[in-house]
Amino acid sequence: MAEREPQFLGQHILPTSANLLGICFAIFTLIRALNIGASTLIDEMAIVAVFFFLGSCLCSYASMRSRKRWILYERIADSIFIMGLAFMSFLTLILAAGVIT
Repeated sequence: MAEREPQFLGQHILPTSANLLGICFAIFTLIRALNIGASTLIDEMAIVAVFFFLGSCLCSYASMRSRKRWILYERIADSIFIMGLAFMSFLTLILAAGVIT
């Protein structure tokens, strides 16, 4: 099997995670500003997503700065990013279905 060239995913994960991190903060701020009644669960779920994307940002930045462990940091960033996307998708489906108002 041929050796694959490194893809340097950290360069793509960092800006995308940062954008999604900003969106999560915007959701959190909007929910607080509108004083939505059952906002505690939504707030907590948005903060969980913030931590996913913050961790992804930090690991992808570490992958770009590291010379020896960049592959490890990139894999961790990628995994955390995928978990954050899955969590945001779950949160979006819950909000769209009207389960949490």
